[in-house]
Amino acid sequence: MPQFGLIIVGDEILSGKRQDKHMAKVIALLAERGLALAWARYVGDDRARITAALQQAFAGGDIVFSCGGIGATPDDHTRQSAAAALGRPLVLHPEAADLIRERMRDVAREQGTPYEPDRPDNVHRLNMGTFPEGASIIPNPYNKIAGFSVGDVHFVPGFPVMAHPMIEALLDGRYRHLHGSHVQQERSVIVMGAMEAALTPLMEAIEARFAGIKVFSLPSVDHPIYGRHIELGVKGAPQATGAAFEALLAALKTFGAQLGPEMVR
Repeated sequence: MPQFGLIIVGDEILSGKRQDKHMAKVIALLAERGLALAWARYVGDDRARITAALQQAFAGGDIVFSCGGIGATPDDHTRQSAAAALGRPLVLHPEAADLIRERMRDVAREQGTPYEPDRPDNVHRLNMGTFPEGASIIPNPYNKIAGFSVGDVHFVPGFPVMAHPMIEALLDGRYRHLHGSHVQQERSVIVMGAMEAALTPLMEAIEARFAGIKVFSLPSVDHPIYGRHIELGVKGAPQATGAAFEALLAALKTFGAQLGPEMVR
């Protein structure tokens, strides 16, 4: 089953000048559709690092959303890095160019000034429509400046107001057939008076016995009600968690652990 990944580009995120708003939103957009985020990666505005991250994305076979760095200022490197990662030239995409010109005409009309396509700044704006050869565009409903896709790797602006509707449109269009395919259930129990190290063989045995099930352990040292404890549980497809959780409970009782409330998520 295809997995989803997220790349977030920008020095401003790593320096703390701006808080990342992409990860939480992408997780929510996926969850609303019965999908899940498998991994995420932050990369600064460094062309070599972005290229390396994109080489892995193109080779990995996942569905990847890359947010940021697709503008045309000196600190924007994502378009160039994508081309380098693919070993393809950057070319002006005809449809993207038409949309950029349409946007420039709109702005000129709003400002009450003539549209001058040959003015140096307007010519420079066309660089935002240069994508790796063979790319397809992602429409941008906010300002018509398109993103682009190469295979299952999709490039959108860093601005959340643009990026999130573009990602949502991909999820509800190209990937609609995947909706519901990542739905998982978690079943867990509070375990008191036990150490993770002592429970590890039990966790390994449950995973080995039940294919597709993951066992998780969330220790806490200062919970206001349970004090030091471990939330121990299993997660996987809803139809598979019941038997695995019952086996986990039976083993914990044999182990002599003190058990608290059980939870289902």
